[in-house]
Amino acid sequence: MDNIAEPTARAGWPDFSLYRPHPPAGVLREWLADAHRLTGVLTQFLEGANPVVPLLPIVNPPIWELGHIAWFQEFWLHRGGDFARPSMLPHADRWYDSARVAHDTRWSLVLPDAQATRAYVEAVYERTQALLDRDPLSDARAYFAQLAIFHQDMHNEAFCYTWQTLAYAMPVAWPEAGASPAADLEIPAGTCTLGANPGTGFVFDNEKWAHAVSLPAFAIARRAVGNAEYAAFVDAGGYARRELWSAAGWAMRERLALAHPRYWRRDGGAWSVRRFDRWTPLAAHAPVMHVSWHEAEAYCAWAGRRLPSEAEWECAAGSRSDRFDCGRAWEWTSSRFAPYPGFSADPYKEYSAPWFADEHRVLRGGSFATPRRLLRRTWRNFYTPERADMFCGFRSCAI
Repeated sequence: MDNIAEPTARAGWPDFSLYRPHPPAGVLREWLADAHRLTGVLTQFLEGANPVVPLLPIVNPPIWELGHIAWFQEFWLHRGGDFARPSMLPHADRWYDSARVAHDTRWSLVLPDAQATRAYVEAVYERTQALLDRDPLSDARAYFAQLAIFHQDMHNEAFCYTWQTLAYAMPVAWPEAGASPAADLEIPAGTCTLGANPGTGFVFDNEKWAHAVSLPAFAIARRAVGNAEYAAFVDAGGYARRELWSAAGWAMRERLALAHPRYWRRDGGAWSVRRFDRWTPLAAHAPVMHVSWHEAEAYCAWAGRRLPSEAEWECAAGSRSDRFDCGRAWEWTSSRFAPYPGFSADPYKEYSAPWFADEHRVLRGGSFATPRRLLRRTWRNFYTPERADMFCGFRSCAI
């Protein structure tokens, strides 16, 4: 334990006291154990064989992703984010650093087998649990512990939507979404706060910092668009009506030959949806999922509605939280992913800044596969507008 590097202040690193209050070390141990257990369950099939996964821009080789989770935790929490301090696994930096290892090259790497990768994961996990026995932790330690745990949480969700993409069985049972009223919430004109305040706990750098935005009055749906509502759009020929789609959206629809959401099919006169490796009847009141930003925009054009901005989403979630149903599916907003005023990158610089200049759109809210400890109204997810492999849907605003 004595050779574990304490993160030391560096130029460009933030004052980690701004991310207080930190959870007690005991809570962090519980969170880490929970994330570790779920990773083991989601990747248990790797023990029998390393499956051949097609080279797709939306997935990673599972054996690489498993090793990357351990590498990230070791690099930031035990090596102080310093490449000069060696990994416990030789060549780990060369294999698992996502900033240096291009996505398409991950399939050609000669990686450790499943047993050796699992041994590395377990060794890092045990070392981290021992580290978290030290209470109180420094501000920097507590920050990086949360960064590592939340990073693993996000990769666990990525495993889930990768299994959906590849039609693999899901070894975890998720609760079915229930129904909620479809009425709009009326939000009066005024000034809202967008972003996180210092002193409210851990946040990612793209949430920094809170700033005032003026919004006109708007009306936003209390919940995300449901399957039945979206099916009405499909059945009305929405995917064949060019006037409903942007130029980029129509080009995507034609290229993918889309006539309905990606995982839907007709069984007789009714719609079915594929959830992982099984086809089930479409649940009318569950939020529609696996639709791209382009599809959400086309639906809104058909329905005479619009997508909310992320400021409208966050304002409604904060001021009407008791009547704002979210956390079932990630929700597209109309907003491009951009830095807030005065943005500065945190130590994990590759998390946000490289994507500001691209065409990424902001999603809010979280999905059924997002751990509840991650959910907060200021969290910003971001993907390109053609992506639909995530557990993503949308809600709408009145025009």
